[in-house]
Amino acid sequence: MQILIIHQNFPGQYKHLAPALAQAGHMVVALTPKVEKATTWQGVRVIPYKIVGASTKGIHPWLMDVETKILRGHSCMAAARALKEKGLNPTVILAHPGWGESLFLKDVWPEARLGLYCELYHSDQYPHMNFDEEFPSTDPKNDPIRIRLKNLNNRLHFEVASAGISPTKFQADTFPDYFRDKITVAHDGIDTDLLVRNEDAQLDVGGGKILTRDDEVITFINRNLEPYRGYHIFMRALPDILKRRPKAQVVMLGGDEVSYGAKAPEGQTWKQMFIDEVRPQIPDDDWARVHMLGRVPYPQFMAMQQVSRVHVYLTYPFVLSWSLLESMSVQAAILASDTAPVKEVVTDGENGWLTDFFDTEALTDKLCKLLDDKEAREHLGRNAREFVVKNYDLQKVCLPQHVDWVHRLATLPAPKPVP
Repeated sequence: MQILIIHQNFPGQYKHLAPALAQAGHMVVALTPKVEKATTWQGVRVIPYKIVGASTKGIHPWLMDVETKILRGHSCMAAARALKEKGLNPTVILAHPGWGESLFLKDVWPEARLGLYCELYHSDQYPHMNFDEEFPSTDPKNDPIRIRLKNLNNRLHFEVASAGISPTKFQADTFPDYFRDKITVAHDGIDTDLLVRNEDAQLDVGGGKILTRDDEVITFINRNLEPYRGYHIFMRALPDILKRRPKAQVVMLGGDEVSYGAKAPEGQTWKQMFIDEVRPQIPDDDWARVHMLGRVPYPQFMAMQQVSRVHVYLTYPFVLSWSLLESMSVQAAILASDTAPVKEVVTDGENGWLTDFFDTEALTDKLCKLLDDKEAREHLGRNAREFVVKNYDLQKVCLPQHVDWVHRLATLPAPKPVP
């Protein structure tokens, strides 16, 4: 079977699936603007294409998102036509549609089955919008229109897609009923053989300081430190945490850009804004126990999780972070927000503790209580790993689900583009 994969940052979510399909004997080709020259990666032929054009200066803001996706879709379509002329005729096209690349591929190959990675369908309703009153919408009257236009990309894909796959039920349930029925819930998978408890783990936090499991380490991980992942809440709890836990070492990962939600005010970063807010409340000696490592190589990321005594995870009702499941896999004791995506994997008192997203006092109290209760931490950690191994193991659970989904996708009807 010929399989075409589309992802603007390949391999992205196809990191494990693409090689598995190639190893199974399928011809797997990936189209991506990420590479400059054609190459082969783990049996997958990776073909570059260039995005031609740029957003029109002065264009209406509601059209910017649509225009960007059309530019990407048009560029990808041109590359697809060139591949078709060379004989590529995929039975299945796997695509993350979020950036628009796959918009017009069914015009190139009408008979191919298009399978979508369904990450999120946007909504203007609470709690997807205005969950955090501190950062309200700046244009509430027009949000429904803006969001509807943002979902135009999803809807155009739905018309020609045969099926979808989504990593969590929370994410799948954001999609409209008429397409939700076509979505299979299957997580990308956690490498539980790699992500294991390590009694000898060491984390270098700089300045010659090495942390181990003998230290009272509190961890907090974001891709970027921003409100969508509760960075502001954790920072506001930090002065009291440091005061009440004089031996604690707080390790934080995350960049100073924006992954989700609104940008920080002009000329500022969310990271620095909340450092500036709480820093006057924290003595220098206490601040020396806060280690902001930015973004680190994966071995250091894993070591951080393995030395963690309690891992704090906060999020808006949004896409669930892999880091939570990875921390559960290494048997970290979890303290997380009681928001919908989290409650899909964390049961309060069983494999983690839950706390109100906005309540910094409750967060601090529960964190201190958990740090004082070794028996509870051990119980939660064991159960957390058992849960992840049973439901999210890469090799035994998730990858077989994805491979099976691709094979079923190849047997489905192939909707054609309509005028």
